[in-house]
Amino acid sequence: MIRVATVAIGLLALAGCKQSDTYPNGVDQARIVEAANSSEEWLTHYGDWRNRQYSALEAIDRKNVGGLKLAWSMDMDTNRGVEATPIVADGIMYVTGSWSQVYAIDAQSGRRLWHYDPEVPGEYAGRGCCDVVNRGVALWGDKVLLGTFDGRLIAIHKKTGKPVWTQDTLIDRKRFSYTITGAPLVANGLVIIGNGGAELGARGYVTAYDIATGKQVWRFFTVPGDPSKPFESKAMAKAATTWTGKYWEGGGGGTVWDSMAYDPELDMVYLGVGNGTPWNRSVRSPNGGDNLFLSSIVALKRKSGEYVWHYQQVPGEEWDYTATQHLMLLDLQINGKIRKTIVQAPKNGFFYVLDRSNGELLSAKNFVPVTWTNGIDLKTGRPRMRDVRYETKPVDILPGPTGAHNWQPMAFLPKTGLVYIPSLELGPTKFETDRNYRFKSHSWNVAVDFKNFVYPESPEELSAIAKGLKGDLIAWDPVRQKERWRFKHRAPWNGGVLATASGLIFQGTSDGYLLAIDAVSGRELWRFFCQTGVMAAPISFRLAGTQYISVAVGWGGHYGLEWGPLALEATGGLPNKSRVLTFALDGKATLPAPEKWQGQLEPMVAIPPNQSNAMETEGRTLYARYCSACHGGAAISGGVLPDLRNISPEVYDGWDEIVLEGSRSTNGMGGFKSHIDRRQSRAIRAYVLSRAHRTWMDRPKN
Repeated sequence: MIRVATVAIGLLALAGCKQSDTYPNGVDQARIVEAANSSEEWLTHYGDWRNRQYSALEAIDRKNVGGLKLAWSMDMDTNRGVEATPIVADGIMYVTGSWSQVYAIDAQSGRRLWHYDPEVPGEYAGRGCCDVVNRGVALWGDKVLLGTFDGRLIAIHKKTGKPVWTQDTLIDRKRFSYTITGAPLVANGLVIIGNGGAELGARGYVTAYDIATGKQVWRFFTVPGDPSKPFESKAMAKAATTWTGKYWEGGGGGTVWDSMAYDPELDMVYLGVGNGTPWNRSVRSPNGGDNLFLSSIVALKRKSGEYVWHYQQVPGEEWDYTATQHLMLLDLQINGKIRKTIVQAPKNGFFYVLDRSNGELLSAKNFVPVTWTNGIDLKTGRPRMRDVRYETKPVDILPGPTGAHNWQPMAFLPKTGLVYIPSLELGPTKFETDRNYRFKSHSWNVAVDFKNFVYPESPEELSAIAKGLKGDLIAWDPVRQKERWRFKHRAPWNGGVLATASGLIFQGTSDGYLLAIDAVSGRELWRFFCQTGVMAAPISFRLAGTQYISVAVGWGGHYGLEWGPLALEATGGLPNKSRVLTFALDGKATLPAPEKWQGQLEPMVAIPPNQSNAMETEGRTLYARYCSACHGGAAISGGVLPDLRNISPEVYDGWDEIVLEGSRSTNGMGGFKSHIDRRQSRAIRAYVLSRAHRTWMDRPKN
């Protein structure tokens, strides 16, 4: 029989919490710890410091969830991707939209109280991966803590919505493209933030700031720097022995772009560390090596940032197998003994259970099919690698760089002892070394040949791919390392998960629904049409005796942008509409009728496609490298950003001014003249033009 340990959580409030850390009428350590029991509010990104995505509320249950209705909705000011988990404290909801904008909302009525726009420069859209998203804020005392896409950390007064202090968190803006998309972590008076950017060239680190003053307290680098200079810590000196070549010239990677965790009893902070820069180890570290601390969970002392332990999941990582996914702290009974564990289901497809006090690997089992390893050796902790290095030959590998589980939060339900994972199966990816790779600042730096990342263009090929894509909700036993049940969604890239004590699992879907699923049987009990794809995780809270379910909706992100034709099919062609939706059993609100998509193609048929086949072929590869991440594979938009097949003759004539010079940078389209020349720009235009004409010729004839 599985047992999940019940800890006297109230006692944990005493761990490391002094009277000086307590803020009257504000959010403090004791209040966050106690919230894990009451669930009246939602005070941290994952609900509590255990990161369980769990609510102890039970008013909405299996019997009455069918009567759940919309209580209120609030439209956001932008319509790019929305990945934020709302925070609720003292009856106020704080949630972020795209471009790092923050909204304070009356959580009972949906009335907007204030809106803060950090005014991220539009050209920054091209300096990061996977949309201008933000996953939420943190609260402490009277402050709302926000990380912005352009790398600032801002403390906002929670009553007025005005900035109190701002810190530039970036170490080298000229050479590397850093971003922040993850939510800050608050830990007993410190706010800790990482950054993204490993695809574009970056050196990873996390920084802790004093919440009251904004002063930097400590910084921990996740990969070593130039060995001709003093190492920042003993940990970096140790890590440097696992790298070769001039790894520091490309940054090294290892960005902590999402999940972190804090244990107040152990007073330790846990980091999920990302992939290498470039991806290709034979370029990054030519004589091999494990390349610490890539693809690792790292534990630090909260007060000093001093290294305690690490566990590396994929030594010598080179497939974008980040360990930045949701970290969860669970007390589990394993072999008759209660163990304080940290669990994770990262991109590489394995579910890991470790002792969070010392980093000991307790178990690891794949929850989706994998081809990169024959399993994990529990004695050494190392994977038994298959022949999947691509230094000398192309290699197909599963999972691909999108992963078996991405950033979308999973959830834990104490009553079942199960973890509920939003899984992905997107088929194998072919990796091949780019023999012409040279590092370029503010550009994609993966050293992988992009011809293998070119999307198929024919409807038949796309249809065949779509049939092989899976996005399931898996109920996983973390002790027995076994699947209990699986709920199959229509398409991949579905939202994060919420578990409630009443035995319900809530999850949004890429085709625009919010679902309630029975936590024991996996049976669907309720659904609501949200009119747009849902990526973010729902939350639950209680006000004036009423339990609410709330979720931020809005399509975009990696899949919604780059997988254009398939992402568009998933949403049924609806235009994106970014909103906050809140539900209750006595809800009486309704949504307006969905708008019609304005993406019908009237392409550049007046412009003859008279370029050469060689130019089109070159343009196709260049488009895959520089354009598809935003405007969609095969030049087909996912419905969020403009479809380039539909541009006007005026845009065609002004193409170089837009693409090279950045004449529309305020709209998010920065210039690429440091990456491509005029001839290459024209080759991309030739490819887009050919796609427009082909689409027009293949259109259904009435």
